[in-house]
Amino acid sequence: MKKLVLSIIVLLISAATFAQSTLQNGIWHAAIKNALGKEVPFTFEVKDSLITLSNRDTIINKYIAIINGAEHFKVPAVSLISDSVLIQMPLFDSEFKAKLTGDILSGNFIRHLPGKDVVMAFTATPGNWRFFNTPVTTGQNVQGRWSAIFASGDTTVGEFKQVGTKVTGTFLTTTGDFRYLEGTATTDSLYLSCFDGGHLFLFTAKINAGTLTDGKFYSGYSGLDKWSAVKDANAKLPDAYKLTALKPGYKKVAFTFTDLDGKKVSLSDARFKNKVIILQIMGSWCPNCMDETAYLINFYKKYHPKGVEIVGLAYERSTDFAQSKKSLEQLKKRFNVTYPLLITGYTNDKKELTKSLPMLANFMGFPTTIIIDKKGDVRKIHTGFSGPGTGNYYAEFINEFEKLNDDLLAEK
Repeated sequence: MKKLVLSIIVLLISAATFAQSTLQNGIWHAAIKNALGKEVPFTFEVKDSLITLSNRDTIINKYIAIINGAEHFKVPAVSLISDSVLIQMPLFDSEFKAKLTGDILSGNFIRHLPGKDVVMAFTATPGNWRFFNTPVTTGQNVQGRWSAIFASGDTTVGEFKQVGTKVTGTFLTTTGDFRYLEGTATTDSLYLSCFDGGHLFLFTAKINAGTLTDGKFYSGYSGLDKWSAVKDANAKLPDAYKLTALKPGYKKVAFTFTDLDGKKVSLSDARFKNKVIILQIMGSWCPNCMDETAYLINFYKKYHPKGVEIVGLAYERSTDFAQSKKSLEQLKKRFNVTYPLLITGYTNDKKELTKSLPMLANFMGFPTTIIIDKKGDVRKIHTGFSGPGTGNYYAEFINEFEKLNDDLLAEK
């Protein structure tokens, strides 16, 4: 009898512990503290995921969706064991390891880099707020286009939308955009942030009569840049098709790299003969490359039957084939990539890239996209990628890019 009572008590304690370890569904406020002591806030939503087993029974798991503006970035790998919570990001080789105490989630965000781990403190509690947990009733209007200057020297255009005090938008640079930023405009200040497992950004600035001053840009573990901006409806970036080119004397690109199955692939292979070819210079670690991949998989469905081939040239953070393959397989699965991804064997360093593709001049960054005609000649090279967070810029890119491919396909 005593053993039975003891067993019941143990079961009750175990059940109570399990109940305490259940993440509450709904919106959570979260923050990651960088090495400079700044908290970068974001929000995520916890939802139930029903999984049907082979015997037709169902179990309920949790997943989260990280919220940045219009993007809800689904993260399905959420594990709860007792009071421990492990959240593995589907890309960028990063994770959260935390403890759940009541409704408080606390622990670390860990970014795995070659040779080291970057660890930052992380906290989260239920609540649908980003920067302020009490209503901000008034705010200056920052909607529109801005010409921004960063101390690092980047040519930058800000594009923002505002509803009430809520601001969404992004900054565009010659090598890509800062993806989906979200935040608040108060009576005198602007606050914007983004977290997606790869990006960790915080922008702050003072607002005053069409100017943004005293700007601070915190990025990643310890990055800090100063910036300012002036409202300018005519602000624009240089033509992305005129930044990177072939060196004099070159018309073609040549390489031999290895695909995920270990097979060598070259542009001289029969499958590429008389085809329009898109070379995507990318990396699984690159958030802008992620946005470009999301676009290209749908473009490929539409244009592959017409005679277009795409090849992804992956420059990973590691020169170890097995590690690079693992990272790329995650990207392939996430986006259902059906075109070949090649492991170059080089790192994401610009100097290393130019060794593997010596015909390129003025390579500026990832992604870079090379468009090749049916004769095998390079016709255009596009630097960077303006993703869906850039609004009209993204729509304009799609229209121009697809018209270019239509014109090349029409050539004899």
